[in-house]
Amino acid sequence: MKALPILASLALCVSAHAAPPTVSNVRASQRAGTKYVDIYYDLADPDSSSLSVTILVSKDAGATWTVPALMFTGAQGGGVSPGVNKYVMWNAGADWDGQFTSQCRVRVIANDADPEGFVLIPTGSFQMGDTLDGDSTARPVHSVYVSPFYMEKALVTGARWKAVYQWAVIHGYSFDHAGSWKATEHPVQTVNWFDVVKWCNARSKLEGLTLAYYTDAGLTAVYTTGQQVPYVKWNANGYRLPTEAEWEKAARGGLSGKRFPWGDTITMNQANYYGDAVAYNLSGAFGSHPTYATGYAPYTSPVAAFQPNGYGLYDMAGNIWEWCWDWHDGSWYSNAGATQDNTRGPSSGTYRVLRGGSWSYNASVARCAFRNNYSPSNADISYGGFRCVRGN
Repeated sequence: MKALPILASLALCVSAHAAPPTVSNVRASQRAGTKYVDIYYDLADPDSSSLSVTILVSKDAGATWTVPALMFTGAQGGGVSPGVNKYVMWNAGADWDGQFTSQCRVRVIANDADPEGFVLIPTGSFQMGDTLDGDSTARPVHSVYVSPFYMEKALVTGARWKAVYQWAVIHGYSFDHAGSWKATEHPVQTVNWFDVVKWCNARSKLEGLTLAYYTDAGLTAVYTTGQQVPYVKWNANGYRLPTEAEWEKAARGGLSGKRFPWGDTITMNQANYYGDAVAYNLSGAFGSHPTYATGYAPYTSPVAAFQPNGYGLYDMAGNIWEWCWDWHDGSWYSNAGATQDNTRGPSSGTYRVLRGGSWSYNASVARCAFRNNYSPSNADISYGGFRCVRGN
């Protein structure tokens, strides 16, 4: 790698709280004779002792922030305390070897600690799709850059759905389905895509956050009723559905090229799915999960009943299908739009994407790369699950 110039730098702070953190005095430069970049900054916050810090790198003077910079050590990530001369080392040789530009910039983003029940999914590119099992809709494998975002650790439960739903219906929201659940700590089901989107808005409103979904291009008329494809305020700090790319990046948990969030095989000690003799099932158990196939269907499991993936997310394989934002297109990965930064899928379609598999489907569809679809107007006991994301 050629020597990097002194890096101009930029500070940014974001927060949903009244007193946001402040980043200042950012300095960055390449360490002489090495491929390391030393980054220093000052961090202040009047009401928090634990902050989340993200580092982004630009190669075009801040027009975009797409340099695949992940190899940071030091005062970044979660649990960063305020102070002066906070230090981060970037291993630019590992992330960006052989690159050179005088337009390189560094951005330091500070936020209040991760929202309760959410984890920060780090910025960066990942390999989306797979070639493992002859699934044409998961090919070609392609690189996708995703900005940092927060994802809910667990699926939305019946209890959480009910609490927001009851508030929403007396505050002007209407839904096609009231939702159902096997038990209050099991995932909500039988809600369609439109129900889920409006529910996300109601949850944001209830918690005093900026809403994500609107019925007008000016983002002033809040989406509360009916079946309408909404406009999205993508930088809102309120709740929304993940894009398909966000979901898959999160599901992989930092791994690459694996069938499942933990590796290439699956057992019923790892997820709730329908066991058969074909789909990588090593548990020796067949049919519905023996622990949860009791009483009446659905045979869902309580959320977070199995071990989380590398990002701390539960039930990214099995339990119940999860709605995503994107329209479904089986050949989308061959479209140039599939490789755009923060891709949000086709501009139109008939069906919406679901991900993750279900208690009533075999393990082959619980792969990280499997792409299911369903009418956004429909709801079913195997469908309708979801988890929220929030902007960083």
